[in-house]
Amino acid sequence: MKKFSLVLLLAVLTGLSALRAADIIGTITLNGTPPPEVPYTPLMNDSTCSAMYTTPPTTHFYVVGPNHELADAIVSLKGVTGKSTGANQPPVVMDQKGCLYQPQILAMQTGQKLVVKNSDTCIHNVHCVPAVAGNPESNQVQMPGGPDLDFTFSQPEMFMKFKCDVHPWMFAWVSVFDSPYYCISDKEGKFVIKNVPAGKYTVEADHRKLGTLTKDVEVKDSDVTVNFTFDVK
Repeated sequence: MKKFSLVLLLAVLTGLSALRAADIIGTITLNGTPPPEVPYTPLMNDSTCSAMYTTPPTTHFYVVGPNHELADAIVSLKGVTGKSTGANQPPVVMDQKGCLYQPQILAMQTGQKLVVKNSDTCIHNVHCVPAVAGNPESNQVQMPGGPDLDFTFSQPEMFMKFKCDVHPWMFAWVSVFDSPYYCISDKEGKFVIKNVPAGKYTVEADHRKLGTLTKDVEVKDSDVTVNFTFDVK
């Protein structure tokens, strides 16, 4: 009887090990020299916004490290939906500072709250322009020091546009997922999609300027490494 119980316990533990979640990790790199970033000339022609700078700011479309590491690529599991935990997650925060959105690339889940702040001394209007039905358009004025603005979205969407009509150079892009299996590469090009259940997946890397890359992986009982290299177009 004891031997049978031990065998059963080992079988259960083996099964649990096989189903253990693991992380998908990797690095995003860029092959080639990206176009030069563009100064925010209209910003510097605005007396209120330009007063916030000693050096004119530029765009950050391609955030690239010394070894070609690429930031701001959104990595996700393609086709995984209906598993959102967004309603139980902390809010994602986007600020308006220096007459720019910070950060300009964000990701969140359906049902999760996006909080938009105004840290500037001037008025902004936060104009959300979704392209997917079910995600409502919104255009709200936000005074300096005014209350935060809250947004939630029910449908997945890549690179949903936020803009400020008062300051037409201000843009941000928010990607919405219906699962927790996504992340954004950091300044070292690193990314981690955490606690992925065992199974076969297609990992997708999206960059707003460089397009989309995919690779197939299988998660078993240990972390999986998958790397992506974007080519400059």
